[in-house]
Amino acid sequence: MIIAGLQKTTLLDYPGKVACTVFLPGCNFACPFCQNWEIVTGTGENIAEEKFFDFLKKRRGILDGVCVTGGEPLVNKEIHSFLSRIKELGYSVKLDTNGSFPDKLISLVEDRLVDTVAMDVKNSPSMYAATAGCAVDLERISDSIAFLLGDNVDYELRTTVTDELNDEKSMAELAQWIKGAKRYFIQNFKDSDAVRFSNLSPCSEEKLQQLKEAALPCVPSAKIRGEN
Repeated sequence: MIIAGLQKTTLLDYPGKVACTVFLPGCNFACPFCQNWEIVTGTGENIAEEKFFDFLKKRRGILDGVCVTGGEPLVNKEIHSFLSRIKELGYSVKLDTNGSFPDKLISLVEDRLVDTVAMDVKNSPSMYAATAGCAVDLERISDSIAFLLGDNVDYELRTTVTDELNDEKSMAELAQWIKGAKRYFIQNFKDSDAVRFSNLSPCSEEKLQQLKEAALPCVPSAKIRGEN
């Protein structure tokens, strides 16, 4: 397993846990607002797997959990054995995923290798390809959503929004797709030098509230990330 980055301590990535975040390279999407393009393309760090596990062994009793993110972690063929090793050390595991590998997701949960899932729902079905930057098998996304909505594992759904790609109509359509989600966050795009394209902009506070209002009829749990 190639490891493209490691944040040694985080209080934000794994709610309720003192955790570290490990970044795995590769992704099957090409989202234009991606903040981790170097990780996706494998041009970032290259940390030896054993060095990472030596770190985890030393931090037992200090860290509670490991957030596994990317890129898209499930593109990696070794993900099952990788998570198994983390669990063997006694850590809770939070998996970040785009939901395009439902069979892998379900298998990992059923094998009790994942304790919490954070799935990025990119946009409404009609806007998915434009937002993901590629053709997407929406049936697979729907299968992952349905699995999570079935309360098979602790989860949150989330959508990164930009002024150009998101509006009230698309949000209402998205909310219908994830109707009844127990935890859903709208998170505003933040521009940076790491973003692949520079033609996107964050939503205004007014528009964020409008998007939230569009989601609430189907998803009463909807919140803007960072609000009380």
